Amino acid sequence: MAVQGGRNVRDVRDVRRSNKSLLLRHLYFHRLISRLDLSRATGLSTASVSSVVAELIEGGQVVEAGAVESEGGRPRILLDVNAPGFQVVGVDVGETHIRVERFDLVLTELARAEIPVVAGRYEPEAVVAEIAAGLAAVGVPGADLGVPVLGVGIGLPGIVVGHPDSVVHCQTIGWDAVPMAALMRDVTDLPVLIDNGVSTMGQAEMWFGAGLGAADTVFLLIGSGIGSAMTVGGLSYRGSTTSAGEWGHVTAEVGGRQCRCGARGCLEAYIGAESIIARFCEVVGDEYGSAGAGSAAGTGTAAGTGSAAGAGPAAGTATDHAAAPAPTDEEAALLDILAAAHEDPTSPRARAARTVLDETAVHLGVGIGNLINLFNPERVIVGGWAGLLLADEILPRVHEVARDHSLRYPFSRTSLQLGRLGRDAVARGAATLPVARFLDDGGKVPLRAPVFDGSFPVPTALAGPGTT
Repeated sequence: MAVQGGRNVRDVRDVRRSNKSLLLRHLYFHRLISRLDLSRATGLSTASVSSVVAELIEGGQVVEAGAVESEGGRPRILLDVNAPGFQVVGVDVGETHIRVERFDLVLTELARAEIPVVAGRYEPEAVVAEIAAGLAAVGVPGADLGVPVLGVGIGLPGIVVGHPDSVVHCQTIGWDAVPMAALMRDVTDLPVLIDNGVSTMGQAEMWFGAGLGAADTVFLLIGSGIGSAMTVGGLSYRGSTTSAGEWGHVTAEVGGRQCRCGARGCLEAYIGAESIIARFCEVVGDEYGSAGAGSAAGTGTAAGTGSAAGAGPAAGTATDHAAAPAPTDEEAALLDILAAAHEDPTSPRARAARTVLDETAVHLGVGIGNLINLFNPERVIVGGWAGLLLADEILPRVHEVARDHSLRYPFSRTSLQLGRLGRDAVARGAATLPVARFLDDGGKVPLRAPVFDGSFPVPTALAGPGTT
């Protein structure tokens, strides 16, 4: 009987937590709702809603936020999540920068820091030190200041394996089972949740941007390299070992250009910003002052030095990556190529720029056509700093090529869109990781302790606002 009684207590607690989560999630995504409307939307009885809401108000997760007139009765009190009562941090670990942002609960930005990444400095300890500097710069409140910080979400390149101590594999920058969560515990007492940057971008777009209301979506991030993430039926598709979405390393041309992963002919070797710049330099010469210095993507740290993955060619090798600008200069170089495309059409720079940009559009369009044929998505959403810069110039051509390389019916049912959240999408999406856990746990505030439990709330959270 004691065991049975204990089980009953646990069952009651589980139901209570589940009801809290249900109400919190609905309030979070719909905001300003009365108790009666919450009951109708969630299917919980009015008595259950009133009881759970009272507990959430007492705990500080929910607030009463005004009233509206009702038909023939007392005004209805509107409820909302307590947005300023909780904070989260999102970190975007890119190959050209590390962006750290502090948000309130509904992801209104409160502070931001951006730290340029030094060319070739991707040692895990250096990255962690730069994240720590960013955390200090954005002023994360201490545990004694009365504003609970739910955690730090980090989006970074590579394959994130969600063991209790999350590890990261990123072949293009030489990371092999890097214990990122454990390293972060040396610099913060906040809970840390880690995911691939394209996945965090996708989650942000699902919650607040171009993915709203869509169940089957492909997200494409174009930066120094490229990557993808997918949702199927509103849930993140990750594959058997969480490495699904390595779209940049599908083969675009057998025996083609050297990719920074060490293979030849990968799609990333034709679409990423580094590839675009390298191909332009091969035609017009190195205009960006980096001759002899390999880029982070696989030409090594000096002419003749192998890539981070151990298979890169000598800098400037024909048909491979030419010496590209240091990562901190990639944006300026890409903008220069876009400008060159509109110079005197007879000039070598203009011809080279137009050729490289058209080749990029063709490879991107074919790649998207393949995704449409394989996955039949409702939407394909393009983001990433380079994708956003290139969009005005190449997106019409990309759309045309994708149409020509996909089956007519699935293409007609797919919308190709730009992400709506801009360059903050990865960091904002990373911040959703601790928010999602908070919602799934019924508003439970995690302890500030150097512990990462390895639970990834992304599949539930990617159900997004359409899920109560």
